Amino acid sequence: MSTFHEGASSSQPYKDPTPLPTSVPKVAELGTTSAPLKSAAFFFGAYCKEYNEDFMLCKAENRDPAHCLKEGRRVTRCATDLITKMRENCLQQFEDHWNCLELNNQEYNPCRKPERVLNKCMFEKLGLVKTIPGTPEGQTPIHEVQKPLFGRMQK
Repeated sequence: MSTFHEGASSSQPYKDPTPLPTSVPKVAELGTTSAPLKSAAFFFGAYCKEYNEDFMLCKAENRDPAHCLKEGRRVTRCATDLITKMRENCLQQFEDHWNCLELNNQEYNPCRKPERVLNKCMFEKLGLVKTIPGTPEGQTPIHEVQKPLFGRMQK
């Protein structure tokens, strides 16, 4: 059991003294902010599909957070592997896209040009294709439209 400490009196960030059980595999955190994660989100879906599905099935079985730690760690390992591969193969395109997202309030629409370049690199180097679930059959996905009707608006 942890002890309460006044937040203002602490000079170090809080660390839970209770270690994880040995049955839970160790894994390092991704170490990225929200913009790189959002930039790579659809590639995570393709690359880590099996691990994500196992994790979601586990979460549906039991609402106890400790029940799915192994599956969650596998998802994190897969995401770490993908981020590493993206940095090794498409670093400049990846940085351009997530920096655009960072500067545009995490919105995809103003960042379609760097997104197309990143998508092309990911397909050529890693064989991953960005697919948006629920895209109507027979229509061009929004990220592949060359001349969208709506441009950037000043608010």
